[in-house]
Amino acid sequence: MQRTDKVWWCIAALSGAMMVMLGAYAAHGLAARTTEAMVSAVETGVRYQAWHTLAIMIMLVWRHVQPLAGQRWVLALWVLGMGCFSGSLYLMALAGLNLGIVTPIGGLLLMAGWLALGVVALLAQRRHRSP
Repeated sequence: MQRTDKVWWCIAALSGAMMVMLGAYAAHGLAARTTEAMVSAVETGVRYQAWHTLAIMIMLVWRHVQPLAGQRWVLALWVLGMGCFSGSLYLMALAGLNLGIVTPIGGLLLMAGWLALGVVALLAQRRHRSP
């Protein structure tokens, strides 16, 4: 396993632990501190973080089988997107911070990661077919 992949796996592990903690807090304790809308915001952040953490782990397995340079871009976009999108929702609900444009920027980064995944897959298929 490449050293950079160990870092990505650690990021995925921390993300997984954090989403479980925040999800549990949203389900069992947050309602006493804030509004239903803020609980819903945390749940949305956790849901997006969960799916993208799973996607990161799948990408890391793919990298282990077939390492391609563009895969790191996908990973970076997803991690940055999760940090901006989910992180801004968490800060809004838990700390009362309104980070405005950060949430939609995070969403754009997540979308860019998915589009980059498509490009990586297409380029990998093209390289595989070339003589």
